[in-house]
Order: sequence, then C-alpha cells, then structure tokens
Amino acid sequence: MTGAEHGGHRLRELRAKWAEFSRKSKLNTTQQRQVIVEVFLRSQEHVSAEDLLANIRKRHGKVGYATVYRTLRLLVDGGLATARQFGDGQTRYEVAGAHHDHLICEACGLILEFEDTEIERLQEAVARKLGGFRVLRHKHELYGLCPKAQGVAGGSCPNESRS
Repeated sequence: MTGAEHGGHRLRELRAKWAEFSRKSKLNTTQQRQVIVEVFLRSQEHVSAEDLLANIRKRHGKVGYATVYRTLRLLVDGGLATARQFGDGQTRYEVAGAHHDHLICEACGLILEFEDTEIERLQEAVARKLGGFRVLRHKHELYGLCPKAQGVAGGSCPNESRS
C-alpha cells in the first residue's frame, strides 16, 4: 500500500469512526461541523482551535470559534483527537493515532514527533524496577532549542523548511 493509499484508508476509517460516534451520541449533523471535522482529520500537524478556524475560514467564512472549539471537544470525546499542552498555555490538537513522543523548541515552537523503541523499552524497565509498576499510557515531551535558537553557526530551524 502506498503512502497515499494508506492515508486515504486512514481517512476513511476516521470518517467512519466519526459517523459512528455522531450516531451513538445523537449529534446533529451540520454543514459547519462536517467541514470542521473534515479539515481537522486531514491535518498533519498539531493545531490550536485558532489555527483550525483560520484554515477553515479560508474556504468557509461563516464558521465561529465556539463551533470549532465544541467540535474539537467532540472529536476528543469520540477518540479521534488528542488534546496536548506543550508548556506555552495553548491547547493543540492532533488526530489520534499511533503512540509517539514530542521534541519541542521553546524558542520557535517547533514540535517534532518521534518514535524510539529503545526509549519505550527503558520506560517499561524503569516501571518494573520501581515496584512492578505497569504503564498504561504516557506522554514523553522533550523541551529544548533547535540549532538556530541555540545560535549554532550555520544552524537552521527545521520549522523554517516546512513553510
């Protein structure tokens, strides 16, 4: 399966999960809510309610902040979104999926996702060592500075190459 096919399959799964959650929760299906859900499910980054609203208003001008915020809360309740706090006082949301950790630049706000089986193994080992603790879930966030923010000669910010 190619990346595009996998992405399309994942999007169909997420849409079906939303439809099922909406039906079970007896939610009204509105055009605004559907636009918000669709734009969010297609997002590839951590977005705030403000970011999502700005993106939606480029195409659908009559969507309000409260509607976006309420829909994000519904997406979290339905297991389709995860709310994250990265120490700057702003809640960001990401499409729920496979576990990953985060590396955050405190200067520019860059958020990099990563997975590392060795880190996961070490966390489990530490939990067992400290009295047989069983980890059910965790958030691993590393805060630091990108090369540019550190003042590294010739150092660039990975955030700038994403624009």
